[in-house]
Amino acid sequence: MERVGVTAHQHQPSNGHRHDHAACVHGAMDRARDLCEARGVKLTAQRARVLELVWSSHQPRGAYAILEDLSKDGKRVAPLTVYRALDFLLEQGLVHRIESLNAFVGCPQPGTSHTGQFLVCERCGEATELTDTTVRDTITAAAAAQGFTVTRQTVEVTGLCPGCRG
Repeated sequence: MERVGVTAHQHQPSNGHRHDHAACVHGAMDRARDLCEARGVKLTAQRARVLELVWSSHQPRGAYAILEDLSKDGKRVAPLTVYRALDFLLEQGLVHRIESLNAFVGCPQPGTSHTGQFLVCERCGEATELTDTTVRDTITAAAAAQGFTVTRQTVEVTGLCPGCRG
């Protein structure tokens, strides 16, 4: 099956390792299809295209940027359609919302329960997801000491990635 809008290029994520970004996107799409099939939910063509656009970069993508890209596909799509697709992708754990940017990034570990910790470069906008159980446990314990029950954690840290630091 041809994947529309994905071009093979090398990408330098902030963790310093080069990778074939097209393979990154293809893997994400395959994991999404498998997860949705296992859960008995429908990854429609529209939802899949929105997910693909979220994964088109390691920079968080806003709903209106996604909407603009969809219009480049020659399709007239209402903003509500994009928001509904993003809501579905969030519910399935296929994307994360970067609250401070009101934007979305693909989740490299869909289907596994984890908390979101993100390093967001303030210069290039790239976001890298971390999964550090120590951070999660520290926040949970500090909250519990205050009598607070954590239901969801998203930690966003801004700074400069290795590529922008130099």
